[in-house]
This record gives sequence, C-alpha cells and structure tokens, in this order.
Amino acid sequence: HVVLRVRDMEGMIRFYEQALGCHVERQLEKIQLVQLRAGACLLDLVKNDAPRTGPNMDHLCFRVDPFDPPAIQRALQPFGIVPGDVMQRYGAEGDGPSIYFDDPEGNQIELKGPATSPPLQRKAG
Repeated sequence: HVVLRVRDMEGMIRFYEQALGCHVERQLEKIQLVQLRAGACLLDLVKNDAPRTGPNMDHLCFRVDPFDPPAIQRALQPFGIVPGDVMQRYGAEGDGPSIYFDDPEGNQIELKGPATSPPLQRKAG
C-alpha cells in the first residue's frame, strides 16, 4: 500500500474512484484515514492540512489489465488531466507499457500494463 497526505479528502476520493476505479473500503475517522481498494492493493489517504515543503513521494504505480490508453485518457479528461505518452518501461514483471500523470494534488501516478518481456534474471555467481 501507499499512504498519501492530502488536503482535500473528498476531492481526492472522488478522483481515485471516478478516474481510476478505486473504491472506499474503510474509513478511520479518529485518525482521518480513508483506505481505497485498488485491485489487490490499498491506497491510504490521510488528512493533512500542513503546508508541504516538497512532494509526498516520487510516484506510485498501479498495475492495470487490460492496459487501454484511450480508456485511460477518457477517464482522466473530466478532471482536466492529460497523461503523458505511453512508453515501454521496466518494472517488477519486466518491460511493459506505462503512462504517467499527476493527480489533483500533484502526486505522480504511473499506470503499468502487462509485461511484454520477462524481468532480467540475475546470474548466480
């Protein structure tokens, strides 16, 4: 899972539900935490109104299948988000298509499709 500190909880929940198909699984009001289900993973949003001096992280990556760039663009369009170009990038499963964009609070998101080549194999030695 990944935990993001957010200023606009409702706006961020709306974005992740509507643009990426996540759904709220659990809310812990006492600590202002919302957990969203993203396939087999969780995305935690915690309320934090403190001014940021830098980003929360470099990026977070969701594995998506099927990987459908036009559908991704259609889902992001109502939020005024234009994703970057689809590129082949290396990940845990090997090389595969991916696309980057920022969520409404500037967190960089990568959507990664199924691998088109296997991961590198370390040689024993």
